[in-house]
Amino acid sequence: QVRLVESGGGLVQPGGSLRLSCAASGSIFSINRMAWYRQGPGKERELVAAIPSGGITTYADSVKGRFTISRDNAENTVYLQMNSLKPEDTAVYYCNAHASVRIRAPLGDYWGQGTQVTVSS
Repeated sequence: QVRLVESGGGLVQPGGSLRLSCAASGSIFSINRMAWYRQGPGKERELVAAIPSGGITTYADSVKGRFTISRDNAENTVYLQMNSLKPEDTAVYYCNAHASVRIRAPLGDYWGQGTQVTVSS
């Protein structure tokens, strides 16, 4: 089983910055894609940014140019640097990983518990 623990959420003013971290632990054989999703009040969960093992990143149009996803493979950790934050970014942010728990096992889909990000003056 893979465990994901997020940190770094909180309250920030519009135009400010936050850096989210997510550390994976447990029975991990390999991790393929890692990603950040978010779900705002009354909205569906959406993909914010993703980074596969090869490092080619993708972003939602709403965050391009403002957010940056990165990962430290040695520590099984993924980060989300969020700059120029807007009230529309307010949401619960979830860490996601596609990982296998043992050799020859298929990839599973794992989620963290989420961390609240609130952008308000």
